[in-house]
Amino acid sequence: MQITEIYKSLQGESTHAGLPCVFVRLTGCNLRCSWCDSEYTFHGGKKMTSEQILEEVKRLSPTGGLVEITGGEPMLQERDLLPLMRQLLECEYQVLLETSGERPLQHVPEAVIKIVDVKCPDSGEGNTFHTENLEALTARDEVKFVLSSRADYEFARAFTRQHNLAERVNAVLFSPAFRKDATGARDSSHCLLDPQELAEWMLADEVPARLGLQLHKFIWDPAVKGV
Repeated sequence: MQITEIYKSLQGESTHAGLPCVFVRLTGCNLRCSWCDSEYTFHGGKKMTSEQILEEVKRLSPTGGLVEITGGEPMLQERDLLPLMRQLLECEYQVLLETSGERPLQHVPEAVIKIVDVKCPDSGEGNTFHTENLEALTARDEVKFVLSSRADYEFARAFTRQHNLAERVNAVLFSPAFRKDATGARDSSHCLLDPQELAEWMLADEVPARLGLQLHKFIWDPAVKGV
């Protein structure tokens, strides 16, 4: 598998935010979101076998816990990724998979928690989510929308209601996008959409979703990688 980095930090997003987590970041992505903060994953990385990856995960977190498979788009390496996820589950890790839902998800092991990032219009990659993947979602999974405008919010609100997401999954997350060149101040001034404004919209519309902030960007400099 082609791997950009493996590291341990606090989970910054999802309902698992704040918990220690080992991140396995795969190389390669077929989307080019306008606000992407992980462009360094598009190319490069190094070849690692499943055994080498598992060994590094065990070194970083020998007593189990959370492991997130992320990217890039990890499902581009599905052939090798599926066995790795099964190995991690067999070793009693709780496995999260961060994916755009642009690739089929029906073969992902059921015990893996899928965190599906449905792309909104202003990402430049709207309409890339495959609606067939809705059938692969379970009550343990989560759906995330990264928002940078009112138009994105209205898309996410409509999608959430149209597909009854609150009844399908464990959580629906509305998260303001950060500027991809953000650095320095560890506050919401870097958000493309003001979290307070987003919160007020959500309250006014009674959207069945939770506001999610990228916790790691408030703890460390937003430009820092590997945290």
